[in-house]
Amino acid sequence: MSRETTYNFAAGPSALPQEVLEQAARELVDYHGTGMSVMEMSHRSAVYQEIFNAVKADMKRALHVPDTHEVLFLQGGASLQFSMIPLNLMGEWGNADYAVTGNFAKIAAKEAGKYGRVNIAADTSDCNHTRIPEQSELVLQPDAKYFYYCSNNTIYGTEWHYVPETKGVTLVSDMSSDILTQPLDVSRFGVIFAGAQKNLAPAGLTVVIVRKDLAGNELPSTPLMLSYERMIEKDSMYNTPPCYNIYMLGLMLKWVEKNGGVEGMDALKRERSAILYDYLDESRLFRGCAERDARSFMNVTFTTGDKDLDADFCKAATAAGFLNVKGHRLVGGCRASIYNAQPIPAVKALAEFMKDYEVKHHV
Repeated sequence: MSRETTYNFAAGPSALPQEVLEQAARELVDYHGTGMSVMEMSHRSAVYQEIFNAVKADMKRALHVPDTHEVLFLQGGASLQFSMIPLNLMGEWGNADYAVTGNFAKIAAKEAGKYGRVNIAADTSDCNHTRIPEQSELVLQPDAKYFYYCSNNTIYGTEWHYVPETKGVTLVSDMSSDILTQPLDVSRFGVIFAGAQKNLAPAGLTVVIVRKDLAGNELPSTPLMLSYERMIEKDSMYNTPPCYNIYMLGLMLKWVEKNGGVEGMDALKRERSAILYDYLDESRLFRGCAERDARSFMNVTFTTGDKDLDADFCKAATAAGFLNVKGHRLVGGCRASIYNAQPIPAVKALAEFMKDYEVKHHV
């Protein structure tokens, strides 16, 4: 197999645009005549500071981040934020609301329980997380320090298509798998965070957008590296940041801007997902797993209803060059992840392959 004969539908780390990879390759050994790779640069050097400042400015511009918020480039993945958020926001003997609509929100709620009281504002485990709760279903505590939700659930293929109304309670969202895919009013949020490996850059970088007035209230036991206040003061450089991944994020942000910004990504995601969902709705072999009004634009989950046939389809798809369409181990079935970098032709090709597979199985 080669890149020209394969399509990567991985849930993360996911596909990156070929032109971004090609630019990174051209600049890998000698960045702009500096005689160094970005991988080799001191994060304190003037040339790297220029890269860093440009990426930060581009991130702010892409999402229209207001001056009330700071953009941080951190490490530890999105999972480290499961701890960092309650440590910084919950306060001593505080409490927080969590909407558990998937595996990662469940883990985050459990982690937060180490530092305060957690109220489960909604839990969709009774239907195996195939739906998103409506606003009227959310059980909110007026004294909660924050309300937490994961905006897109990669495992289950569901997505919040509205921003919860919390009546003044600070809103916190894990947007790891749908950041930069739609216009967003950042001012409504206290914290937005995203692991980079789906829509932003290679794995190893976490982007955190935090409202500045929330910093400085961390628990006394908060570890040195987990303080938002400290990271804001040091502009994400208390220690060496993930320098190369920040550079790669910069290339991705330029690519997004070139392709219409978040508005352009919003249009593309709808076109991509419609190709697969329209087919699934008419297929006699495959069916979508998520309820229609909760379907993810990023992760299309589907099944034949037969574990052996699902496995056979995934094997056949891999042999045909459609890589990483096996569903997550927690739910099985199949999954096509179609993030910003996924080309429309790749999605069309997968849909045609599924149609051919259905015909061959005489359904």
